[in-house]
Amino acid sequence: MNSRTRFLLACERKPLDRPPIWIMRQAGRYLPEYRQLKEKHGFLKLVQTPELAAEVTLQPLRRFKLDAAILFCDILVIPEAMGQPYRFRDGGGIEMEYKLDSKEKVERLTSHSVADQLQYVANAIQLVRKDLGQEKAIIGFGGSPWTLATYMVEGGSSKDFAGIKNLFYTDYQLFNHLLEKITNALISYFEMQIDAGVDVIQIFDSWAGILTPHTYWDASAKYIHRIIQKIGDRIPIIVFAKGAHHWKDELIKTEAPVLGLDWTYPIAKFHDDLQGRVAVQGNLDPVLLNTTPEVVIRETQTLLQSMKGRPGYIFNLGHGILPQAKLECFEALVDTVIHFDKSK
Repeated sequence: MNSRTRFLLACERKPLDRPPIWIMRQAGRYLPEYRQLKEKHGFLKLVQTPELAAEVTLQPLRRFKLDAAILFCDILVIPEAMGQPYRFRDGGGIEMEYKLDSKEKVERLTSHSVADQLQYVANAIQLVRKDLGQEKAIIGFGGSPWTLATYMVEGGSSKDFAGIKNLFYTDYQLFNHLLEKITNALISYFEMQIDAGVDVIQIFDSWAGILTPHTYWDASAKYIHRIIQKIGDRIPIIVFAKGAHHWKDELIKTEAPVLGLDWTYPIAKFHDDLQGRVAVQGNLDPVLLNTTPEVVIRETQTLLQSMKGRPGYIFNLGHGILPQAKLECFEALVDTVIHFDKSK
């Protein structure tokens, strides 16, 4: 069984000898070869140049026996393609070119030409597929409409998200108009990724956890649901809603076949609470990769043992790998998953 088949069978909740493994943000600053490329070209050039994006995507697979490549890109290419560029602040964080603080600015956004403007993403996917053939899965991704809207309305990174919440509570009509525009853009973008050759799409709802129990559906999950209704018959969709594990009913209503989980909740309980209706992904604490191989092996084995006998499991971290991660810890993690003995 090759890695691509293993990954797709896990999405379908089929029993496997071991779970497939990929790591969120598996390409990045913990790799010296990535740091060299980024220092030479800069982040945005890496994203926007297909040959460079493909090279960065493939770097982790040259070092580690991962089952899937996740495309190197950025969730904020969507607002940029809609007419709201972004950059990285010198002191850290994201800054949009302007805030969406009026109806007129929302109206100027367009979702009609997103696929054309982001053709460089499709070109990168095709290069990765040519290199990997059919042996490994390729994961495409994007931010959820809600998560993208937080950056667009706040004008970048935020501590309190007051702007987007105020829009939601006081002018839901305009809020919905914005989210519908973003949703339409994402549908076009994901369809483009599928046509280019990805096997799975992951939707990152990174700021799901800042919502309240009674607002999560109307602010975020219903738009994810519409995306899945549109493209879910073509490809498996993973929804990673950080900090939202307690809104199980809403997550199930999205109809995502795979749900990702952060590290703050027992994944076996999450799987059982959902009665095996979906596959699950996660959820090792990313900080463990900053420690020692011995710690990583111990904690990884504990997590794998907890999921024993539960089909439909994809191993991952509970969020993205940190820049301080040690290569020897990453290698220990992958080897532990690959050689895990379920009989123990």
